[in-house]
Amino acid sequence: MNHESYGYTEHGSGHSNQLHNLLLSHFMTNLTSKPPLMEVEYQEEYIKNSRGVQLFTCRWLPLSSPKALVFLCHGYGMECGDFMKGCGTKLASYGYAVFGIDYEGHGRSMGARCYIKKFDDIVNDCHNYFKCISGKDEYKKKKRFLYGESMGGAVALLVHRKDIDFWHGAVLVAPMCKISEKVKPHPVVISILTRVEDLIPRWKIVPTKDVIDAAFKDPLKREQIRGNKLIYQQKPRLKTALELLRTSMSLEDTLSEVTIPFLVLHGQADTVTDPEVSKALYAQASSEDKTIKLYSGMWHGLTAGETDHNIDIVFHDIISWLDKRSRSVSDECMTPCDNTSAVVGQYKVSSSPVQRQSCGWKARRLHSAM
Repeated sequence: MNHESYGYTEHGSGHSNQLHNLLLSHFMTNLTSKPPLMEVEYQEEYIKNSRGVQLFTCRWLPLSSPKALVFLCHGYGMECGDFMKGCGTKLASYGYAVFGIDYEGHGRSMGARCYIKKFDDIVNDCHNYFKCISGKDEYKKKKRFLYGESMGGAVALLVHRKDIDFWHGAVLVAPMCKISEKVKPHPVVISILTRVEDLIPRWKIVPTKDVIDAAFKDPLKREQIRGNKLIYQQKPRLKTALELLRTSMSLEDTLSEVTIPFLVLHGQADTVTDPEVSKALYAQASSEDKTIKLYSGMWHGLTAGETDHNIDIVFHDIISWLDKRSRSVSDECMTPCDNTSAVVGQYKVSSSPVQRQSCGWKARRLHSAM
């Protein structure tokens, strides 16, 4: 494994960062003055999960053979098609095939808005869909990476746990993998809420601050995000809040079991998920290849809510990390989608000539993203 990645990198402070920032500034000047490295094709598709719920999926593909596969796990209340378009396009323009899925009740997927009955349902849906995509003939020799933002970081870690030998790495942006001591509810409060969760599971009664105001630093980007009607902007439902709490507490107790190579990135001024959470993940994880990047003055929305310059810094770190770990692999440990009629990970695969390579049942739109 690569051991060069050990240690903290904190952007914006210390003499050792002056040279880094100078070189990075030079890199960014070249990056922003040139067109993307590759043209990107964008596709959308609907699938049905094992519970019969229609889910929205999307992908950003370089027109040449991709370096590797990247699977997006979005945050609580968010969605992939519009909110994560910048992320998908950026990674694809640097040669990665990027795949996203809106969780049940999120974005364009069906289901009660932002109602999470069981967190495991989200994990299983992602696991099944990602495995199905990875089994396509053109992707069998490509490495596979998970990418999770905020709550999506928890999803990514749990997807990895379902098959620890399948994944080659994870990028975790301000992940929800531990409850900060600053916001952890008192056990009595948890006990009271637990007693009524089955009586009023969908009630929007959990008080919380405005996450959009707290997460996205750039005022213009913040208002653009607020204008995205696919993003859930109401109070959390009771059952949803308890599922998030239980998932975070469970992950907190098992951070030492994390073995996947990972890059964790966090803004030091983040008030949505505490940077100490990422420090704990880095310190306790058993992964031999692990990197942490801390960004002075940056908030929660590192890839969508900062200035363009700051976002470029973050993506430079992400792409550099991925590039060092992206090489072709053999066909071992693969679970391909059969080209005949079958059920792969509970997703129906059509045997018709038009749809046989699809992990879903309806391709809705195909066009260039550039």
